[in-house]
Amino acid sequence: MEWLVGYLAVGAVMGFFAGMLGIGGGALIVPLVMMLFEAQALPREHILHLAVGTAMASVLFTSVSSLRAHAARGAVRWEVFRRITPGILLGGLIGGLIAGILPTRWFALVFTGLVYYAATTMLFELKPKPTRQLPGPAGMFVAGVAISGFSALVAIGGAVMSIPMMVFCNVPIVQAIGTAAAIGFPIALSGTVGYVLTGWNADGLPPYSLGFVYLPALAGIILASVLTAPLGAAVAHRVPARRLRQVVAVLFYLLATRMLLKLW
Repeated sequence: MEWLVGYLAVGAVMGFFAGMLGIGGGALIVPLVMMLFEAQALPREHILHLAVGTAMASVLFTSVSSLRAHAARGAVRWEVFRRITPGILLGGLIGGLIAGILPTRWFALVFTGLVYYAATTMLFELKPKPTRQLPGPAGMFVAGVAISGFSALVAIGGAVMSIPMMVFCNVPIVQAIGTAAAIGFPIALSGTVGYVLTGWNADGLPPYSLGFVYLPALAGIILASVLTAPLGAAVAHRVPARRLRQVVAVLFYLLATRMLLKLW
């Protein structure tokens, strides 16, 4: 039961930020989950995979809760979701296949530079050209492949790329966050399937594991996150747009830097 309290606390934090900022939350909670797994003395050789796989599976539920809250306020651009999802699914497959072959450090360096640039434009409110719009179906497909592919390669949520991309194309920040919550579901789905299959025959996994997904931790995280995600979404719609852009920008600086340090 004492570990369940820890998982509930992690889930509450994850759900709130997922609802407020449209992020999956996995990048935020993986270090916390790893600490709990280490304290439980789970097999050390599997701790990282279990933490990432469990976090990815929890995003499936958190993204739905966040999505419902944003959709109820009309903040989801469904035409964007429909156009980008095929590319998201393909990109996740490609990224997963080549993640173990290509040197991810250099991908991380390029990716971090792109995120820093996008975060800077949001932080200092560098306005895009008023005429700039989202690309057509082909362009959105390519964008989905790039977003999901980079996410698989560098193990970070797709919202870090999808939100700046939409803001760059003059999508209001609240709509970008709501749409990113929707986009997070297919990314989490492909990632969860991958971690379940990869760990299916792994030796030495703790009881109640489904591949690299630790079900007791998943249950506690889900229980709290689905309750706090709507609260985060409500805050996102009450905070002034300028302040929200600043919060998102700072968070993206931190996530991109953490990813770069971890992989480099």
